[in-house]
Amino acid sequence: MRTLALLAAAAAALASASTASATPAAHGQLLQVRADTNQSTNWFGYNQGSLDLGGKQFNAITGDWIVPTPTQHSAGQDEYSSDWIGIGGGCVDANCTVGDSTLIQTGTEQDVDAAGNASYGAWWEIIPGPSIAITNMTIAPGDHMHSSIAELVPGSNLWTIVLQDVTRNETFTQTVPYSSTHLTAEWIEETPLLLGTNAGFAALPNLTSPAFSAATVNGQSANLKASEEIQLITSSGSVIGAPSAPNAAANGFDACTWATTCP
Repeated sequence: MRTLALLAAAAAALASASTASATPAAHGQLLQVRADTNQSTNWFGYNQGSLDLGGKQFNAITGDWIVPTPTQHSAGQDEYSSDWIGIGGGCVDANCTVGDSTLIQTGTEQDVDAAGNASYGAWWEIIPGPSIAITNMTIAPGDHMHSSIAELVPGSNLWTIVLQDVTRNETFTQTVPYSSTHLTAEWIEETPLLLGTNAGFAALPNLTSPAFSAATVNGQSANLKASEEIQLITSSGSVIGAPSAPNAAANGFDACTWATTCP
């Protein structure tokens, strides 16, 4: 999680915003996992770890998804969600006994406010830094997104982040230095972290399936396996978000909100 200095900076930024509601301070926090399970209180989707893949190091990742439409699950409540790909921050082994403290990522956000109005955006982030909005893209439900994160040279810790709205022919590119452990790779639907009023992990809206596809790592098909699934649970342990089994090409899946399984 963030240092106190980063929390103070994020809180100050929130205080200057013209809203009384909590705002996502981090669209991609490290995986918050239930001990020795594939269940999390903030992520669901697929996670690959180095220890389950013979010590594999992750130097590049790609993924596509369809921007989902959010609608209120609980009337009168602000609800938030993000879809993203990233390297780091997940489970290094299948039982999630070993975590990772680094994370570089990019994705989209789909929110709905207390009045039922939906909003959309795009962002990138390197933990423990704050999320950075991508302001030169227009995101809308149903848009086909493509993303890649890759080291310029494996092991160099110099990364190029690309987020492309294929539907609108809009592209964002950013090259940044970042010291990664290279130990996990993931394709995730998330409830982002809130600071300010009602601080904590965000409430989850109803979402149409983001339909992840074209997943690769290190230039090869991700070859996703059912053992790499992560479910989203409430603090009481109820499953409220689930990925489907991998598709026939083992490079994609659907993600279902407010469901215990996903066809």
